[in-house]
Amino acid sequence: MSAEFDIAETLDVKGASCPMPVVQTKTAVDDMDAGDVLEVLATDPGSMSDIDGWADGTDGVELVDQAEGDDVYRYYVRKTE
Repeated sequence: MSAEFDIAETLDVKGASCPMPVVQTKTAVDDMDAGDVLEVLATDPGSMSDIDGWADGTDGVELVDQAEGDDVYRYYVRKTE
């Protein structure tokens, strides 16, 4: 999964409910450099559509991968600009 990119930072939002996973992801990405990838760990099932929708509708970010396992959702968000 992460063979295609290096993870610059991991954000653990396990236990947080909507909208906090997206809010905290945005805050973390804002502090990163262009090209960096943020790994987000969440337990809220709603985060699947929330983070995907946020990334699709936000300039300067790209959801490069997502995975689910062991009741944890993992997202890999690249800051593109």
